[in-house]
Amino acid sequence: MTQRVIHSFSVLILLLAVGLPTVATAQNTAFGFEFRDVAKVVQAGDTLRSPWAGGLDSPQFSSLDLNGDSQNDLFIFDRRTRRVLTFLNAAAPGGGRQWQYAPDYALLFPADLQNWALLRDYDCDGRPDLFTSANNGNDVRVFRNVAGVGGRPQFQLVVAQIRAAFAGSSPININTGNNLPSIKDVDGDGRLDILVVDWDSNRIISQYQNISTGSCGGLSFELTNQVWGNIRNCLGTCGSYLFSATPVICRPGQVQHTFGSNLTLVDLDGDGDQDALMGRDYCTELVSMLNQGTPQSAAMTSANTNFPTAATAVRLPYFPAAYHLDVNFDGRPDLLVAPNVYDNLDSIEMRRTVRYYENTSTGAAPVFDFRQPDFLQKEMIETSTQAAPVFLDVDADGRQDLLVSGLRRDAPGGFLVASLAYYRNTGTATRPVYQLITSDYLNLSSKKFGGLRPTIADLNRDGAPDLVCIGYYSIGRRQFLGYYQNLAAAGQAPNFDTATMRYIENVPNDADDAVTFFDVDNDGYLDMLYGTYSNRSDFPAGQGLWYFRNNGTSPVESAFVLTNSDFGQIRTAAGTRPAKLYPIVADFDGDTMPDLVTIDATGTVKFFANLRAQNGIFLERTSLFYNAATGAYDDGYLGNRESNHFALAAADVNGDGAPELFIGTEAGGVLAATTRNRVLSTRGAATQALPLSLYPNPATATTTVEAARPVSLSLLDLTGRVVRTAATPARQHHLDLRGLAAGLYLVRCQTADGQIGIQRLVVK
Repeated sequence: MTQRVIHSFSVLILLLAVGLPTVATAQNTAFGFEFRDVAKVVQAGDTLRSPWAGGLDSPQFSSLDLNGDSQNDLFIFDRRTRRVLTFLNAAAPGGGRQWQYAPDYALLFPADLQNWALLRDYDCDGRPDLFTSANNGNDVRVFRNVAGVGGRPQFQLVVAQIRAAFAGSSPININTGNNLPSIKDVDGDGRLDILVVDWDSNRIISQYQNISTGSCGGLSFELTNQVWGNIRNCLGTCGSYLFSATPVICRPGQVQHTFGSNLTLVDLDGDGDQDALMGRDYCTELVSMLNQGTPQSAAMTSANTNFPTAATAVRLPYFPAAYHLDVNFDGRPDLLVAPNVYDNLDSIEMRRTVRYYENTSTGAAPVFDFRQPDFLQKEMIETSTQAAPVFLDVDADGRQDLLVSGLRRDAPGGFLVASLAYYRNTGTATRPVYQLITSDYLNLSSKKFGGLRPTIADLNRDGAPDLVCIGYYSIGRRQFLGYYQNLAAAGQAPNFDTATMRYIENVPNDADDAVTFFDVDNDGYLDMLYGTYSNRSDFPAGQGLWYFRNNGTSPVESAFVLTNSDFGQIRTAAGTRPAKLYPIVADFDGDTMPDLVTIDATGTVKFFANLRAQNGIFLERTSLFYNAATGAYDDGYLGNRESNHFALAAADVNGDGAPELFIGTEAGGVLAATTRNRVLSTRGAATQALPLSLYPNPATATTTVEAARPVSLSLLDLTGRVVRTAATPARQHHLDLRGLAAGLYLVRCQTADGQIGIQRLVVK
């Protein structure tokens, strides 16, 4: 830790000495990334509106005005990934309104949300406030929405733990446990009450009445009813409830603690009192119960398991929760239903799980007509779970195509298995359009991989990229790292030998490991940077980033030798080794030197400039994502939970000479970010230690490289991947460029005594 402090202090002194601006004044001019829609994506003939939004797993929906335009926008808290997504209510081309993904507004919300988050206006100022789980995961805390800059919300913590009066005793906590509460004016007095399925037994609904004395509302509560609506959850088969104002014995010997219930109150029959919609863990249906009593004294007598109709009844994989808000911009609250699962230990497929029911009624009683099984998900790249993107010119047309792995059910009730979606680039070198061709490229689902994070690398040095796979098998969970050899010639469409997995030896092979390949020591051989979660006894202790050097022997499967089991000594903010670390190498900042970018389970992205110049403890940068709403850099709010899996990819998809950064998420989607304030190096041939001459440049099919002395040559793309080599030293080399994607490349030449020259080459 002392060495880190000294290193950082030395850098600060250096910046001050050369007169560079401080961080506060240089925020807008610093290098970084910015989330953008970098390319169009087409599925089933439709152009997706939010392809790079990152997917949804267990979304909870609320509405508020995010940008001060007096329109209700959309706030989503994804429970399983602990990520906030924000969508603006925006004008649609041709008229009408549409939901527009706007990631900058996510940073307006607290970074430590967990379990549940709902927006409700408790003080009647027209700005919905934030009710959410307390830091202990069980109780309720509240953030007041105060007026921020430009009418944007600003949240201030006002209650860290709501306590309620109870029968003259000491105040008690309002404990939600694993349940989604309903926060609504139940008794018609204009003040928000809190109803929650009792955490201790999950058999009854506790009503915490708002007893604030102000003219509007407040946050003073009293437990006034322990069996609201006379509802008793007997915990038998799904959908089974008893209704009694007096205690009943449901099932003798039943365990007291259960897994959770979600509660949403809606006036379903238009009679002025609140009815109930309930979903239960391990159950698929949303159950409705009509209130036969009054707003002040609710009384339910029956449960309907075919809500809203038998033909369109809600059926979700597990644990449905309902959200009552206007999503089609007609001013009438509609209904969204989504899973509210905390994890995915039950192997749920998450691709089409957000049900949208339109309220078509013009009267007091809503009529919910089923409209869509995948609200917002339909507009995203959505592979269900654990997306991992990679780029490859699949059809040898000179444009990089997109492959995205994810998990899906292999059969009803079966395992989650990995498949690889293939999006062909049908656009141009500067305007990519990714069109879904197949959701199961190479039929990899038949391999029964339970996890898969693919990458592309020419491991056998034949000029043709191979497909590297790291993950585990769904049956037996046997971990692996291997590759499918590309049998095609360089520049041709790949032909992967999927009949034979060539396993790479002497690696930890934990189920959550990740890998990228890059020539770290500059000797012409691809080395291996390995993010591992392993603590196996036959390897050095400690997760993090490991460096395996390629010693050049054959076969390549046994050529990687562990050189450093704590490469860069990368640590979390807490000083621990990061979990589920994923590395990628590319020249992101434009200085012709390869940079390292990592992401870990907490969603923290780190940038390490000029990897080859780093040593010992690597110098890192965080807060890399520019936020136009705040005018500053932040961490991007990617979801902070140690069960999250992220994956990175880099590719220059729009031909601007800068690789874009792509992030595969736990929720099965992909985020895309462009580089910002990327300053290309001014070092040209005249200032190189070894002068080079390239002609023609730009080039199409071939280019000639000349040096004053005999040199060996490597051609690298912006990710640092070697795409062409000429190992025999010569003063003149003729490079065949056919089959390469258009874009910027680096020609690297080296003499026998180690003198190096680097020059840019533009391939048209």
